[in-house]
Amino acid sequence: MRPKKKISQTQLAKELGVSQALVSLALNGRSAGINPDTYKRIWEHAVALGYLPKGMRVESTPDSARAKQIGFILRAPLRLYIPSTYFGHVQHGLHQELEEHGYRAVYLGAEDELTPEKLRKHFHPSHHLSGVIVLGEVARPFMEELCRLTRRVVAVSARYPGLCHSVLGNESEGLTEVVRHLFNLGHERIGWLGGNAGLGRHDARLAACKAAMGQIGLKLNPRYTVVLKEADRAEGAEAMHGLMKFARRADFPTAFVAYNTGMAAGAAMGLQREGWKVPGDISLASADVSRLSIEGALRITGAGTSPDKLGEAAARLVLGEGVPAEGYTDLVLPAPLVIGNSTGPLK
Repeated sequence: MRPKKKISQTQLAKELGVSQALVSLALNGRSAGINPDTYKRIWEHAVALGYLPKGMRVESTPDSARAKQIGFILRAPLRLYIPSTYFGHVQHGLHQELEEHGYRAVYLGAEDELTPEKLRKHFHPSHHLSGVIVLGEVARPFMEELCRLTRRVVAVSARYPGLCHSVLGNESEGLTEVVRHLFNLGHERIGWLGGNAGLGRHDARLAACKAAMGQIGLKLNPRYTVVLKEADRAEGAEAMHGLMKFARRADFPTAFVAYNTGMAAGAAMGLQREGWKVPGDISLASADVSRLSIEGALRITGAGTSPDKLGEAAARLVLGEGVPAEGYTDLVLPAPLVIGNSTGPLK
C-alpha cells in the first residue's frame, strides 16, 4: 500500500481560496482578526481531510468541527464484557438521549482501571470530552480527581454532595411500596437478600426496607438478613440455599425482598431446586426494576426507577439541562411499583 499523501497548508489554502499565511494562523489558534466564518471553514476542511501536523492546536478547533462526546465510566469491578442488566439499560438510555442531542457516548474504562494518569489522558484537548457520567458508586478520591479535570460530571445511582450532579431513583419510596404490597398480601415475616456489601447503595436500600417495615410495626429478623459481596443471580441462589437450614422454623419468612431483580431471580431458581413454589410457598420481590420485572415466565415484582430513564436523565444533566448556575443538582426520579407474578397472597 502506498503511504497516505501528506496534506499541506499550501494545498488547504489553494482549495479554500485563501492565503497560506491565513491557514497557518487559523490552525495555530489565532482567531483574532480572522472572519469567524473563514476561521470555521478552514478548521472544518482541515479536519475533514485528516490534516494533523505537529504543533497543530487541537484545542482551538471550533466546536462544529469536532465530534461531540460524553464519556462514561463504570464503577469497579464492573466491565463492559460482564453482563449487567441494570447498568446495561442505563447505558442504553444514555446513548439514546445523547444521540438525540447530537452527541455520542464514549467508554473511558472502569474505576479500577483508570489511574490519575490515564484519566488525565482522556482530557487531552484532542479528545474534546464535553462531560463524564459515572455509572455506580466509586471511591470519593477517584471522583475528586475526576472533578478536578472537569466540572461536568454526573453520578448515576450514587451521590457526592459538593462534588457533582447526580441522578438516583427514590429508594425510600420504592421500598415502602414493595413492603406495603407484601403486607397487603398477608406477609408479615419478611427477609432480606442483600448484595454489593459495603456499597452505600446497598446500605440505603436495606435502611429503607427496615424503615418501611417499621412503619407497619414489623422488623427484619437478623437471622434472615443476608448480605453478600456481589448482586447477581448466582448469589441470589446462594443466599437462599444458605437459608434453607432454617426452613422448618416457625419464624421462617413467607416473603423475601432482594437487593435487585437479578438476586430475586436467582433466589427463585434456588427455591425451585429445593422443591418450593414461587409465589405459592414463598413470595419474592425486588428493591429495583429491570427487564426481569416485565419479561420472562417469572416476572419479578419490584419498585424502582427504570434504568433507561436514569440514563436519559443523566444525559440531560451532563448537557446542562435544568442545571443551576451555581451548585449541583441531585435529581431523584420516582420509583413506581411494578407487580409481577413472583408475589402472591399468603397461604
